[in-house]
Amino acid sequence: MDTAIQAKINTWLTGSFDEDTRQEIKKLQQENETDLADAFYRNLEFGTGGLRGIMGVGTNRMNKYTVGMATQGYANYLKQSFPGEVKVAIAHDSRNNSRFFAETTAGVFAANGIKVYLFESLRPTPELSFAIRHLGCQGGVVCTASHNPKEYNGYKAYWNDGAQLVPPHDKNVIKEVEKISSVDEVKFTGGEENITLIGREIDEAYMDMVKGLSVYPDVIARQHDLKIVYTPIHGTGIKLVPEVLQRFGFTNVTIVEEQAEPNGNFPTVAYPNPEEKETMSIGLKKAESLDADILLGTDPDADRVGIGIRDNHGKWVLMNGNQTAVLAFNYLIEARRTKGIAQPNDMVITTIVTTGMIDEIAAANKVACYRVLTGFKWIAEMIREKEGKENYIVGGEESFGLMIGDKIRDKDAVSAVALLCEMAAYEKEKGRSLFDKLIELYIQHGFYKEDLISITKKGMDGQQQIAAMMEAFRAQPPQTINGSPVVKLLDYELQQGKNLQTGETWPITLPKSNVLQFILEDGSIISARPSGTEPKIKFYFSIKEKLENAADFDKVNAQLDEKIKAIVKDMKLG
Repeated sequence: MDTAIQAKINTWLTGSFDEDTRQEIKKLQQENETDLADAFYRNLEFGTGGLRGIMGVGTNRMNKYTVGMATQGYANYLKQSFPGEVKVAIAHDSRNNSRFFAETTAGVFAANGIKVYLFESLRPTPELSFAIRHLGCQGGVVCTASHNPKEYNGYKAYWNDGAQLVPPHDKNVIKEVEKISSVDEVKFTGGEENITLIGREIDEAYMDMVKGLSVYPDVIARQHDLKIVYTPIHGTGIKLVPEVLQRFGFTNVTIVEEQAEPNGNFPTVAYPNPEEKETMSIGLKKAESLDADILLGTDPDADRVGIGIRDNHGKWVLMNGNQTAVLAFNYLIEARRTKGIAQPNDMVITTIVTTGMIDEIAAANKVACYRVLTGFKWIAEMIREKEGKENYIVGGEESFGLMIGDKIRDKDAVSAVALLCEMAAYEKEKGRSLFDKLIELYIQHGFYKEDLISITKKGMDGQQQIAAMMEAFRAQPPQTINGSPVVKLLDYELQQGKNLQTGETWPITLPKSNVLQFILEDGSIISARPSGTEPKIKFYFSIKEKLENAADFDKVNAQLDEKIKAIVKDMKLG
């Protein structure tokens, strides 16, 4: 075994670690040296979502010690940044060990003299973002691995605006963590009096805020019996979503009972992600049997939302994140204009890999639309930058996330569920479905179609393989893709755009990010982006065609599907 890895293992065997940890390491030494090496070959790092990893012993795993060291580093940085009283809020989801990690985090903060507001039990991630702002905290943490498989857990760190860490704070926290060379430097106990449990009072304030987002309460009053099916997929959504829907005025809500109980083993699914048809299959069957109007599912920490509706043939289908975002953005923009509450300085925000259809809708309504890097922390940063000058309405991205209103600064599936149901009620009152509305928007603005492929590279050399793929694309970008010339290359790592035909270059003003975008002559856009939280690389495809009328939807949809398949085949990604 590599000597550096062995040295780390020896430290854990001889240092201030509990006996259970030492015994688990010894067991791995005897039974699985490959897993042991993977557990120690690197330290967990903050990515786009903070810490995230498989639970277990080792420096590359989520455990008491890696969580403790991360928290100690974060505590040190918070105390440097805010010389007065420092307050943090802490929440967790339904995953195995999430409560333990949250209590560990609370203990370390408290031992460092920081005032801690710890939720009494599991809560949605967006409520944590809200609580930070509501309680005037300087930071916060939620223990969750979002939609990852059950073996994973994670740790998302937040700043005083309720958003996840962005530069320079993310890098500075990492530096502080890296300064901690031993777990002996972590204060695990000694400040218990600094911890205050919070719960229902924050729930009430948060739900009041969400209720205030409703645009057409009169429509809901008339369509209160809209048939809604909801699944929390064994997660935190069960704590608030049903009550929020009730407060909005909906009276016909069916909970998918098989997935109602919070459970970190996610017994009914392989992967607790509402993007996946398999994950939503129980809900889809329930919706069909009840002849429902809409199906909604939230992931374990209730920041992502998936929706199912009937398509133009009456068949139940899941919307993708781009379609959901298009409907939500359009609804809020149109509704504000119709009700006479639109402001000249209204703005919306999306990300560089999200459908261009949002730009079209915003432009048609004379609303400013900004694009930022992938991740809601960048949407939040743009809100902060524009605060007092422009009026933020909604933000969202293709990964099934929406952020409605500026009282929270992270994606929020609780408010998204409520607004999506309100949208369905609004369309139902007009005698049509959300799918009918989507087709109408395609006719108005162009039929945009997107797809995503994720390629996973596991093991110690996975990250190197992904880095090599990106470097190859960067050094030798394809000249044509599916027969269409590549006219522009946008390199967000080098912060440079380049016209590949003329050689002209221009600066990209967004922060550095390891993303490449190929713009084709026919308008297609292909983006390559390594994940910040998992050993995978994602390829995003966005294409567009004109849709003359609703009768042509199936034909044009099939053409777009074939075109994406051809692009994937040409790039040798399939």
